[in-house]
Amino acid sequence: MAKIATLITDMFEDVEFTDPEKAFKEAGHEVVTIESEKGKTVKGKQGDASVTIDQGIDDVNPADFDALLLPGGFSPDQLRADDRFVTFTKHFMDEKKPVFAICHGPQLLITAKALEGRKATGFKSIKVDMEYAGANFDDKEVVVCGNQLVTSRTPDDIPAFNREALALLK
Repeated sequence: MAKIATLITDMFEDVEFTDPEKAFKEAGHEVVTIESEKGKTVKGKQGDASVTIDQGIDDVNPADFDALLLPGGFSPDQLRADDRFVTFTKHFMDEKKPVFAICHGPQLLITAKALEGRKATGFKSIKVDMEYAGANFDDKEVVVCGNQLVTSRTPDDIPAFNREALALLK
């Protein structure tokens, strides 16, 4: 089963973490939350979810993980200001490991300069940013690029997002 790194901080979109996490765990995968500080509690922007961080970014090696989950909300925009999270994200794209990004999650991929020539989607407010980053933006509930990248637009797309992410992990 896969060990899935999740980059997350305060103001993440609650269900964009909790629903995929539940689906991954039910399928037997391990989900590890990563922020700047192990043991810190981060809260979702809707106030429905809080997450105690499993590992600090300085204590993990991306090579130890099989896949990456990037939930949306304001979390990815905050994390991409820190080069450690950008470098961590870029590793997965460079190594062609599965990456699952929903809503604003692709902001970390934009900053990692990892979208050029790839088919992807995201929340409509980052469409132009994704296009400037070289992505072939497709406004669909889920876009799968190769055997690596699964992206979706909003919480409404979570069932399709989870389905395609789990299919990629098989």
